Amino acid sequence: MTHSAEGTAAPGPVPGPVPGPGAHPTGAGGAYQPGLSAAGVAERVARGQVNDVPVRSSRSVREIVRANVFTRFNAIIGVMFGIILVVGPLQDGLFGLVIVANTAIGIVQELRAKKTLDGLALIGEARPQVRRDGAAVQVGTGEIVLDDTVLLGIGDKVVVDGTVTEADALEIDESLLTGEPDPVHKRPGDHVMSGSFVVAGAGAFTATKVGREAYAAKLAEEASKFTLVKSELRTGIDQILRFITYLLVPTAIGLVISQLAVQRNDWKEAVRRMVAGIVPMVPEGLVLLTSVAFAIGVVRLGRKQCLVQELPAIEGLARVDTVCLDKTGTLTEGGMDLVDLRPLAAPAEAPSEAPSEAPSKTPQADSTDGTAGTAGTDKALLAEALGAIGAADARPNPSMQAVIDAYGPPPEGRWRVLEAIPFSSARKWSGVQLLEPGGTEGSWLLGAPDVLLPAGAPALAEVDELGAKGLRVLLLGRSPLPLDAPDPAAQLRPLALLVLQQRLREDAADTLRYFRSQDVRAKVISGDSAVSVGAVAAHLGLPGAETATDARTLPTDPGQLAEAADRTAVFGRVTPQQKRALVGALQSKGHTVAMTGDGVNDVLALKDADIGVAMGTGSDATRAVAQIVLLDDRFATLPSVVAEGRRVIGNIERVAGLFLVKTVYSVLLALLVVFTQVPYPFLPRHSTVLSSLTIGIPAFFLALAPNNERARTGFVRRVLRLAVPGGVVCGAATFTAYALARGDGTTALEADTSVATLTLFICAIWVLAIVARPYTWWRLLLIGTMSGAFALVLVVPWLSDFFQLQLVGWRDPLTGVAIALIAGCLLEVTSRVFVEKS
Repeated sequence: MTHSAEGTAAPGPVPGPVPGPGAHPTGAGGAYQPGLSAAGVAERVARGQVNDVPVRSSRSVREIVRANVFTRFNAIIGVMFGIILVVGPLQDGLFGLVIVANTAIGIVQELRAKKTLDGLALIGEARPQVRRDGAAVQVGTGEIVLDDTVLLGIGDKVVVDGTVTEADALEIDESLLTGEPDPVHKRPGDHVMSGSFVVAGAGAFTATKVGREAYAAKLAEEASKFTLVKSELRTGIDQILRFITYLLVPTAIGLVISQLAVQRNDWKEAVRRMVAGIVPMVPEGLVLLTSVAFAIGVVRLGRKQCLVQELPAIEGLARVDTVCLDKTGTLTEGGMDLVDLRPLAAPAEAPSEAPSEAPSKTPQADSTDGTAGTAGTDKALLAEALGAIGAADARPNPSMQAVIDAYGPPPEGRWRVLEAIPFSSARKWSGVQLLEPGGTEGSWLLGAPDVLLPAGAPALAEVDELGAKGLRVLLLGRSPLPLDAPDPAAQLRPLALLVLQQRLREDAADTLRYFRSQDVRAKVISGDSAVSVGAVAAHLGLPGAETATDARTLPTDPGQLAEAADRTAVFGRVTPQQKRALVGALQSKGHTVAMTGDGVNDVLALKDADIGVAMGTGSDATRAVAQIVLLDDRFATLPSVVAEGRRVIGNIERVAGLFLVKTVYSVLLALLVVFTQVPYPFLPRHSTVLSSLTIGIPAFFLALAPNNERARTGFVRRVLRLAVPGGVVCGAATFTAYALARGDGTTALEADTSVATLTLFICAIWVLAIVARPYTWWRLLLIGTMSGAFALVLVVPWLSDFFQLQLVGWRDPLTGVAIALIAGCLLEVTSRVFVEKS
């Protein structure tokens, strides 16, 4: 901010409270409007001229249920489960429970997010006052009609667009719409937009645009279509499921034909073994485990007041390489900080009878040595005067609040307010006439230096220098003329410069350093001035902040815009449409982009970004379109989200190999069975016990383990490097052991199936041992526990009967073990050749 001080560059004390919105403001500019009559309201309601914008904070319950129930995975497993219910027995249908668990997790998580969001929307719902038939009445936002006279007081939201008809020092904060942090002074005839709110004064306006015609509603409606997070995990799993779907139909037909030919008249047994061959092809556990891992991540983040609206959103942020930050509300928070008080007047020119021990609340004013007449005492006296000026302000704005926070009230009885003039955009200064400690009277003015100082004044050079750094500068001066003089500033003696800066979030610098350490580029995109934004970014240590760009100079050509967006770190004066264009430009350069924001002006960019992050106290529209909502507005939560996403991605990628190894060996076994015309070696219950002990249970624990691996693209390619060779080795070893047992001719099918199950278990547990590296005590214990559990299934009579597993003799089981050990050696070789090179 330069010394020209826009809008509320200078605060000002107000002699009395501002009238509430329920009455016509005393002394307000503009003509008094009695408002619509009851008949006029009814007429407009009949014409549909009502503010009927539907409140939409999230997907509906119906949409959530439908999206989680009707999935490709549920369709595949549901059909197989239905077949088992027909042919029985029920223990062969245990795999159907995965549908319930997977669907329930997705629905419960989204409903939980919806409840929180709807609660936030309800809490933030405005109840404006309108004037009808000359009386102020409170109505719901949806009850406002066209031409209504809407009353405004401090803190009120502007819920529809309109034209100001009455104003008493009315100041509107439009930062949620424009990104500009400075309130705008409004006079009769000025326009106000929905999404802004009152920070000072009072007034009224006539509604000119309601419903979907209002500015904020248009932005919200354009962004209202629900979009899913781009998830490489989900996309990769969908690709695998799609490919498996194409394999299922011909494989199922081949299995049915081969099993009917083998089983002859026992069609139920043929169908059961067909289902046993089909179900393992579907990585149902991978779908479930991914949902569980995301859900647990969501719960962990929820404890940090971070609401994740979609499960894969934490994955998305972990893959982000560019974070676009909105300065207001993200890097900065409400309010200003007084960073320096720079005296200009010589000590002799200061008011007489300076105190010997003036209190001071800032480092800059702490230099007093207790001796009258010194520069330090002069500075302390100025601090006392500022405290008196702040105490006289009944309605302090951010600048004056910074003064109050820095100095507090002066010692009781030393200063007395005689008269006060509030800040005016026309004057650009405010004033207080004080009875000073020495018994003298003086008018103390606080305002824009370029207005209060004559052209060429030496202090203006210093003001310009500070303004170029994005700091706000106010001049404190004293005049012997009374405040009611034609020009109280005519004989002003400049005493000090007050240097203020926007209040930075304490955690912003640390968060930016974290992103830099993780090779994630941060870009600040704000509606505020480029100088101000650049100064904030530079103070936080953002690389490239010294070359802030005014968005009004950006090229419109998409290619040139993409180049500018890629090389520039700070943008100022950015419109909502430009924010959206910048996000798209970065994406066109191959970047995965996250966008943070809290205002309506951020909605379009949040929606188009790969991941949208909204502040909990931001607008309803931003919370509705964002995938992640920081409920406590703590920007520092984002590193936790990134870390959680990396844990999920790394671990899911680790265990995905387990599930897809099963898919590969299941496909191979099915094809071998079809071509050799032998009974399928397993029943569905065998697949259940194998999947549970070698994949499902251990994968659950592995997926929740700590993991700091950086997210990389190419999920499917890397997973298949283990799955394809590993699955071929396991499938070939299992079928070899099964064929040798069948060739014996002295054992029943149940015994041959048991040998095949034993062989496959050893191969699968070996794959688990490869995936679990590097070993820790709990991972070794996990592998040992799973092996012990399978041994119990074989030796405990009721378990072996339930799962129809019965090893007969020694030759076939030992042959199966020997084949499995050879397969294990081959697995070690393939993992070193294919996996470690990926």
